[in-house]
Formats: sequence, C-alpha cells, structure tokens
Amino acid sequence: MSIEVKNLVKIFDEKRVIDDISFTVHDSETLAIVGFSGSGKSTILKLICGLLQPDSGEIITSEGDTAMVFQYSALFDSLNVADNISFALRERKDLRKKFKENDLKEIVAQKLELVGLKGIENKFPAELSGGMQKRVSFARAIVTEPNSILYDEPTSGLDPISSTLIEDYIVRLKEETKAASIVVTHQMSTITRTADRVIMLYDGKIVFEGTPEELLRQETPYTKQFVTASLEGPMKMIA
Repeated sequence: MSIEVKNLVKIFDEKRVIDDISFTVHDSETLAIVGFSGSGKSTILKLICGLLQPDSGEIITSEGDTAMVFQYSALFDSLNVADNISFALRERKDLRKKFKENDLKEIVAQKLELVGLKGIENKFPAELSGGMQKRVSFARAIVTEPNSILYDEPTSGLDPISSTLIEDYIVRLKEETKAASIVVTHQMSTITRTADRVIMLYDGKIVFEGTPEELLRQETPYTKQFVTASLEGPMKMIA
C-alpha cells in the first residue's frame, strides 16, 4: 500500500474538522474524496503531505516522495516552464547535486512530453492557458518520481473541454507512474473518469465509501443529495 490513514483527527478552534477518519489507497489506485464545501477534503491532503500536523491518528506512506498538485497550479511566475519543473531537483538538498544540467534538460523534456506539452520549456506561466498551466504543474509534481500524488480540485476554473483533458492526464499519470493517487473534487465528471473508489465526507466523517458506480446509484440519503445537488437531505451547507 502507498497511503494508509488511521483514525485521523484534526481540530481547528475546538471543531473536529477531521473526526476519526481511516482509509487506504493502494499503488496504481485513485481515490476521489468528495463532499460539500467545508467538509474537510483539502485538509486531508494537507495532513498527508505534511503541510498540517494531525492532532491524533497516523498517516503511513510508502518510501519515496508524495507530490501535491495545487488547485491553482501555484507555478512561479518569474521562472520559465523548465525552471518551474526542475525546481525541486535544483533546490532540494537531497537532490541538488544528483543531476547535471543536461540531465535536468532531459528530465524536463520527458515530463513535458508525458503531459502533452513538448517544446514549451522556455515559455513563462503568463504565456500559457489555464489548462496548460495545470499540466505544467502535473509535470512538476512527477519530476521526483513520487509514489503518491495528491490533486486538490484539479479541474477547478477550467472549461469542460480542458477539464476532460486534465482528467485524461490524471488517468495517464496513474498508469505511467503506478502511484497511489488522491483526487479532491466536487465535479462528477472527474469522479467518474478518474476514480477507482470514492469516499464522501460530511461533518468531518466518512458517510460513504464505494465505487463511482455505487455513488451514482444514489442508494443512501448522502449520495442522493450529493449526486442531485439537492438542498434537501442530511447534509447542511455551511453559509
């Protein structure tokens, strides 16, 4: 297994945002974490990648890197595409002396080709569309050959065609890297196109776990409310 979460708890201002959650994601598997806004989806990603520390519980990951793809790409505007992608290889203490300049150029070219952006090494983020920026962030995420990849709302702000393209690359990267992947999303197309399993959060707890097909059957009040985007049901929106 690549990611195992055991009895995870995170408290903000005396509120249990994550309340005793457990799940496992295996190699070459994609888990979608879904739920209404404020349900704790992105908090789980930040806990797994170490941006936040849990109040209790355990997170076990396989040896190797865990990569994070942020919601809005988070590219460095002052660096070109090549330097954005190779940033970790140049700056991390454990990697900076490992690669020569020619090695870096070859690695960048390989990762760009993998995400369908061959030959744009010298462009800057401002010269790219939102979808292209997102794919560059994918290339940056996989440059260290991670065992786990975390995606935070990967299709947020994209048009339907760009969203489909991004979803296809999430599937392709899973197949190419064999990484355990977690996709935080609220978009049904992303769930059905990319996920092998789904967990739904509400009030800090898991209220559904199953396949995308089981989610779409709407066999529980939670799944019915989520799939139909209804205001009626057990989940109450936080204003």
